[in-house]
Amino acid sequence: MKETIQSYEDLLRMLDHLLKEESEFNWDNFYSDRERRVPFFENHPDENLVEYVETKRIKAGKALELGCGPGRNAIYMARNGFSVDAVDQSEEGLGWAEERAKEHGIQVNFIQSNIFEMEIEEGTYDLVYDSGCFHHIPPHRRMNYIELVKKALKPGGLFALTCFVEGGELGGAAISDWEVYRGKSMRGGLGFTDEKLKGIFNDFKALEIRKMKDMSLESSQFGTSALLAALFKKETME
Repeated sequence: MKETIQSYEDLLRMLDHLLKEESEFNWDNFYSDRERRVPFFENHPDENLVEYVETKRIKAGKALELGCGPGRNAIYMARNGFSVDAVDQSEEGLGWAEERAKEHGIQVNFIQSNIFEMEIEEGTYDLVYDSGCFHHIPPHRRMNYIELVKKALKPGGLFALTCFVEGGELGGAAISDWEVYRGKSMRGGLGFTDEKLKGIFNDFKALEIRKMKDMSLESSQFGTSALLAALFKKETME
């Protein structure tokens, strides 16, 4: 690998590599053990997504899911009339998602890619959905993430995400962006508050930010108050 910084992209790649060297976590290994007792391994959609759809806050249209994993939310959206593109880097996760979709007779366009290497036509999607991807995005990639969401959405389109509560039971490191690089670690994922999310996504209109509802293991939905659920709207041009 060339170790000369001659562009902004070179700088981003250097920081990517710096943090990756310190992390032994591998998503393919994580998803390869399907018997692992992980609540979101069940094929159950997020409770907030179900609420948005059932109350018509989100209407069926073209959706992009970032970090779809085994496809539980993508499959739910497709079952409810959405045309869904679902992206993840993990071959294992996507393989599982494709099996699930086929089993249920559901059509989803699953894409294996780094979200920052995708080719997206501007203004394509009515909804961008992210369940647990954003809190793994390092601070130096956050501007790219915001631009990706803005580019993907149609004017007036909606952006929904779930992410770690700061200092929550499942994770959510309560550290500054600078501390990520001092320690060369995101400590398993960054935590957020409603004010932090409003500040980061200040180009969007915040429609709702709340803790997810705790759902029992017997429920057909996934939810835990260790995660925040947020819904934003891309403002239309005046």
